[in-house]
Amino acid sequence: MLYEKKGDIGKITLNKPEQRNALDLETLKKLIEAFKISANNGDVCVIYSANGKHFTVGADLKYGFELLTDNSRLAEAIEFLEAFQNLTRVMISHLGIIIVGLHGWVIGGGFEQLLYCDLRIAANDTRIMLPELGVGLFFSNASTKLLPRIIGEGRAKQLMYLGSEISAEEALNIGLVNQVCKPEGLSRILRRIANTIVQKDHIALKWAKKLINENQDAPIESVLAKELRVMILTGQSEELKRRLDKFVKDKH
Repeated sequence: MLYEKKGDIGKITLNKPEQRNALDLETLKKLIEAFKISANNGDVCVIYSANGKHFTVGADLKYGFELLTDNSRLAEAIEFLEAFQNLTRVMISHLGIIIVGLHGWVIGGGFEQLLYCDLRIAANDTRIMLPELGVGLFFSNASTKLLPRIIGEGRAKQLMYLGSEISAEEALNIGLVNQVCKPEGLSRILRRIANTIVQKDHIALKWAKKLINENQDAPIESVLAKELRVMILTGQSEELKRRLDKFVKDKH
């Protein structure tokens, strides 16, 4: 796992290319720690990517099979399963905007961990598949809630029940990814998006992420009240006055 910080942008990189970035307990722990470090460092935006031919083939099934067939490692097996959920928890609590760059295979829990990312950018060689039910496994990372929210219940059931692979273009058409690009342009586009994001007002960005995520299940009156509180809060900041003054001058 690699983590680096440049200015307001953090970068987290899966770095097990020889194993197609398969996720075992050690890798998940390192991912969780990387996102915690990023949050503590106050990264306004996080680029999440992977080295090698594939983003990730998902859970390391050989490792998982060894755990499930060895009663003496039951505690480790439960910790492994919980680690997927804990990864989503640290991503939820991160105040920064998380953008992820996909390429190659993105399978099972390897894709489900990305559903809480704010933006998903895919190279056109990306292939996504949720094969869990076919091998007797189950879904993780709150995907039974997040996937229907993103693409609709009908399409989510289709992906989950059938387990068929979909291309980057198909993922774009159903709203599962935000943009498709050539593989060689993926890193450049991720940096460009991140640089655009960190130019926004940082306080307003954090509140936008928080309210967008929270308000999907909230009553409309609650949403209106929370938006009003944040409008007042941001309206009192000196940063808003500076930006608004510049905006008005630029338009005239």
